Amino acid sequence: MLTHIATAQRSEEKILDSWEFSRTDDTRWRKASVPGTIHTDLLQHHLIPDPHVGMNEKAVQWIDKEDWQYRTAFDVPADWTAHDALELELQGLDTYAAIYLNGQHILKSNNMFVGRTVDVKEVIRTGRNELRIVFYSPIKHDMPNFLQDGLIYPAGNDASDIPLSVYARKAPYHYGWDWGPRLVTSGIWRPVKLRAWDKVTIRDAWMQQRSITDEQAQIQAAITVFTADAGKYKVEITSKDNSFRPIQQKTFLSKGEGILQLPFTINQPKRWWPNGWGTPHLYTIQVTISDDKGILARKEVKIGLRTIQVINRPDSLGESFYLEVNGRPLFAKGANYIPQDNFLPRVSDKKYQQLFADMKAANFNMVRVWGGGSYENDRFYELADEQGMLVWQDFMFACTLYPSGKTFLANVKEEAAYNITRLRNHPSLALWCGNNEVGVAINNWGWKEGYGYTNQQWERMLKGYEQLFRELLPQQVATLDSGRFYFHSSPISNWGKKEDFTKGDNHYWGVWHGMEPFDAFRSHIPRFMSEYGFQSFPQLATVRHFAGEHENDSYSPSMLSHQKSTTRGNQAINTYMLRDYRAPKDFPSFLYLSQVLQAEGMKIAMEAHRQAKPYCMGSLYWQLNDCWPGPSWSGIDYFGRWKALHYYVRKAFAPVMISAVQQQDSLHTWIVSDELQPLTAMLEITVMDIQGHIINTHKQQVHIPANTSSKVYAAPTTQLLGKADTSRVICYMKLVKDNKVLSDNVHYFASTKALQLERPAIAISITRQQEELYITLRTDKLARHVYLSLKDDPDARFSDNYFDLLPGMPVTIRLHAGLSTQAAQQQLQVMSLIDTYKH
Repeated sequence: MLTHIATAQRSEEKILDSWEFSRTDDTRWRKASVPGTIHTDLLQHHLIPDPHVGMNEKAVQWIDKEDWQYRTAFDVPADWTAHDALELELQGLDTYAAIYLNGQHILKSNNMFVGRTVDVKEVIRTGRNELRIVFYSPIKHDMPNFLQDGLIYPAGNDASDIPLSVYARKAPYHYGWDWGPRLVTSGIWRPVKLRAWDKVTIRDAWMQQRSITDEQAQIQAAITVFTADAGKYKVEITSKDNSFRPIQQKTFLSKGEGILQLPFTINQPKRWWPNGWGTPHLYTIQVTISDDKGILARKEVKIGLRTIQVINRPDSLGESFYLEVNGRPLFAKGANYIPQDNFLPRVSDKKYQQLFADMKAANFNMVRVWGGGSYENDRFYELADEQGMLVWQDFMFACTLYPSGKTFLANVKEEAAYNITRLRNHPSLALWCGNNEVGVAINNWGWKEGYGYTNQQWERMLKGYEQLFRELLPQQVATLDSGRFYFHSSPISNWGKKEDFTKGDNHYWGVWHGMEPFDAFRSHIPRFMSEYGFQSFPQLATVRHFAGEHENDSYSPSMLSHQKSTTRGNQAINTYMLRDYRAPKDFPSFLYLSQVLQAEGMKIAMEAHRQAKPYCMGSLYWQLNDCWPGPSWSGIDYFGRWKALHYYVRKAFAPVMISAVQQQDSLHTWIVSDELQPLTAMLEITVMDIQGHIINTHKQQVHIPANTSSKVYAAPTTQLLGKADTSRVICYMKLVKDNKVLSDNVHYFASTKALQLERPAIAISITRQQEELYITLRTDKLARHVYLSLKDDPDARFSDNYFDLLPGMPVTIRLHAGLSTQAAQQQLQVMSLIDTYKH
């Protein structure tokens, strides 16, 4: 069947659907979903258990050892075969595939990340046609490569005795990682289309910004065309909002592929700004090619006008690493992104939109597309453009060395060209990075000795690294996306030595992998922190999706099966938890406390990074999201539910942030502003006991320069506390302007474990205004880490959560819900830290 998509004059496009699948050695065909994967098709027919549930992951490992095939039959009307060109567009084949049309082999594919277009004019016929795609087992396909090489590559995250992932140009995380399962997919993961056109078609339209001032922007349009009928044509470039005068050019197009260069100017350009700094303005540009009978081809692209420079160079402090956007130094706030599912076609447009809304809500201005996942769908980058979210784009290489044979490098070259060309128009695209952690691993992870490589083997592998990451990829970027920053590997420096924190970007894993205390975040501050993190468990409703009610233990079989950081995992969480908190009384308390632990620890890091501005100019934590349900470093779980961390991030990344650090016998108060204008506000500090009795207060007017971090107040703790017991004291600070709280924070002079908490009496009142419930909470004593939930709705999203409720300071929380106030009273559940105590 053909599903019609669009018709332009003398050009038509249709999606091929109504697919079936089977194992190649089976005669039975079953209905398939395209886009899809073999795992999801098998699951749809109840032929396998859900791999995300229990220990089912182990039960489906046979799938990647089999060959699979897909087929569809479709009718082509006679008028279609009369077109000059008929093309089959296969946007995503995972991964080793042979394509047959009407029994004739037309294409071979060996890269998941490359879309394919093939001319089928001579093969297709009027009436019924059959398309069949055979997918070969990636395991069987790549095993001969391993046997030929005679060595094991150091792909430690490949959850197999023989790590074959290095040979496949396929999403590395499919083979396993320390936060996700091993589910090696095959299938048609992006749409298949049939396109018909006459005379000429537009393959690509690159709008390269050559220069920009407040007066004008100079754009060079590079239009890639393919011509079937040589002749004279008119090329026109216009904008929907008439932002520039239409550009027309009559030209002779020779048969075959060519590139047309057309410069144009946009006067008084509106700039694209990252989130928090202004509007991410986009221009819609239309390119058409016509003959004397009308339009033959049309392409529309959206662009943003801005300058982005990555400043990575030696300075008096070491080696800088930061971004300048439109000439202004930007402190990057965000996280590392992994694919949202093991089965990529399940990620809907709604999920993409929600995730970007969540990033914006948490004051992100950057997201890193990490190199062990996948080059994202077009929709991801469109949303980044619209939301002002800068994209750090890794090429898809991570945590291992790779082959360097001619065939492999040629495959990567094609992959790089395809994705650079696809993404280069996006104003959100900030930089390209060759790989994740391979460079630093060569010198610090002991691969040569640990894997027993000979000198000859090691030198060959290092030479391959140079060829791939220092020659091939930068050459592709320079040729196809000139002017965009590229560096060969992140991080630039390791985290083991003091001098590492003076050079470039850093992945600091002393906390977690090094088991260093959270306070180490304050003393280990690099020029740009592009990875750091700590694990937690998701909420109980998410756990119940993969572990039954009888598995109320983090060491139960299903829970352990989902803990992929097996070298420390649960043990690390427990060790850190007992350092700072009392042992929780039961399993739900443990889940809640793991999130509080993660959020409080990561808060230290985020505040320290921002306080150190401009020495440190970026904080991208690990990790934003999950690809399946389970414990991980994420702040948002697989079902999109915010953990405590994401609530904390929103506050820690706020445009203006107030925070305090206790250094020896003094308390130092900092204000960080990312605003582009200076501001004047009132600093108010209140010291009270846990029952709300005031011990001390301080007020002062503060002047905060634009885009800076400043220490605005310091006082000896004895001056603030007098003779008060530190285990019973709260220091509340806020920044107020025009009766509005710009930022607030709480500091404690004793560890949470040492606080002498008393059981609070929390009073709750609920009112409704249109679609919003307003929940006001009051307490007579300090209530730490107040967590709100609805009994029957685990997806309820409160405007704030896991917050400290202070005596005498009511807090009102919003909830968008259709519940009546009475139903909300019955559904609302409130807990705080003291509810996790055993006694």
